Amino acid sequence: MVPEWLNYHHLRYFHAVVREGSLRRASELLHTSSPAISTQVAQLERALGAPLLQKQGRGVVPTDFGRQVFAYAEQIFGLGAEMLAAVRGRGTLRAAPLRVGFGEAVPKELAAQVLEPVLVPPAAQRVAVREDEPERLLADLALHRLDLVVLDDPPPAARRLRLATHALGEVAIAAYAPAALAKRLRRGFPKSLAGARFVLPESGNALRADFERWLLAAGMRVEVVAESEDSALAKRLAVCAEALVLAPQVLAKVLRRRYGLFVVGELAGLQWRFVACTAARQVAN
Repeated sequence: MVPEWLNYHHLRYFHAVVREGSLRRASELLHTSSPAISTQVAQLERALGAPLLQKQGRGVVPTDFGRQVFAYAEQIFGLGAEMLAAVRGRGTLRAAPLRVGFGEAVPKELAAQVLEPVLVPPAAQRVAVREDEPERLLADLALHRLDLVVLDDPPPAARRLRLATHALGEVAIAAYAPAALAKRLRRGFPKSLAGARFVLPESGNALRADFERWLLAAGMRVEVVAESEDSALAKRLAVCAEALVLAPQVLAKVLRRRYGLFVVGELAGLQWRFVACTAARQVAN
């Protein structure tokens, strides 16, 4: 028989185990022992009348029923975090900062352009910026630890976490290279890219997949000398390796000034998409 009230302490332990993927990592997060967490989750399972977790490899994953309970837990603890943030903000002289998360694949220069409207007077607002893996950012967005997440592609997890996705726009993609290499490759572009050395994002990245399709359609192959999800590191690697890198066309001046990278040419039909994700809130920032 389902109880009349829920032990939220037990639910918090279960929520942590699912988010962390194992009892050990959850115990480190909650500063308690794995057996203690296992006992708390077992009590929650008895109260709800069905198993919540199942083993998978060295970790644990939620059962079908556990996934349903976890979805409710995300909303419950997200609303609690929002309430605490609102209470902490009462009576303070400064408004709570706008907390924005950027996926690792979002170029730093483009992230700065996205934030510019809220940084420039008279609409200037305090901003707290974080860069991380998309899945972690979206999980914190669902828990209202972030106000906005900007990514380079619509995330599959958005629907599962009940997040709204808003298209921010598309920008043309260009190939960039150090001065001498860029000058040489401009002749005969884009055919000059055949066999060229590139620093690209890792496999699975949306831009990487689009570029590989572009190469296939053009009947060309390139040499991948390095892979990096960090856009700033990728540009520095391109300079060190005398290689090419992909970046939005609108950043041409910034890349020339900051990294010494020059436009080789725009890749026709290749677009970099970026989206903003938000969560439904009782009180919007």
